[in-house]
Amino acid sequence: MKTLFAATTLLALAACTSYGPQSIAPGTPVDAVRQSLGVPTGEFARPDGGRRLEYARGPFGRHTYMLDFDAAGKLLRWEQVLTEANFNTIQPGMSGAEVQALIGHSFDQRMVGVAERRQTVWAYRYETPFCQYFQVGIDSHGKVMDTSYGPDPLCETRETSDAL
Repeated sequence: MKTLFAATTLLALAACTSYGPQSIAPGTPVDAVRQSLGVPTGEFARPDGGRRLEYARGPFGRHTYMLDFDAAGKLLRWEQVLTEANFNTIQPGMSGAEVQALIGHSFDQRMVGVAERRQTVWAYRYETPFCQYFQVGIDSHGKVMDTSYGPDPLCETRETSDAL
């Protein structure tokens, strides 16, 4: 009986948070958004005194919503930021903090070294008809070195297991 109660309670709590902000209207207070969407996965200051909340979502992290609030804590707008249009604005020399404020935290960060070009690679999955993901190379000073699109290892794993 206790197990059933605990499971029911967890399901009820999960139902209290929404997947995305599609039903949240501009002007909604930040506290109401947090109640609806839960704890954000990131928070960033905006130059106008407002803030930006990050909500990473989705199967395999393919959606990240950024919600922009004014200085009074009212929702201005929201956007699903994991898009090629946003990825293509990332340029060498940008700071890692600027990248995260634009497209959020990556689902995977790993240190790689190619000759003298040691960097941390941040990877981002996104909705695409192709089996690829976006990668950002960050140097030891926290600056973007390069970006690229590459094959998503998750798809390679699926193809291998499908062949078995």
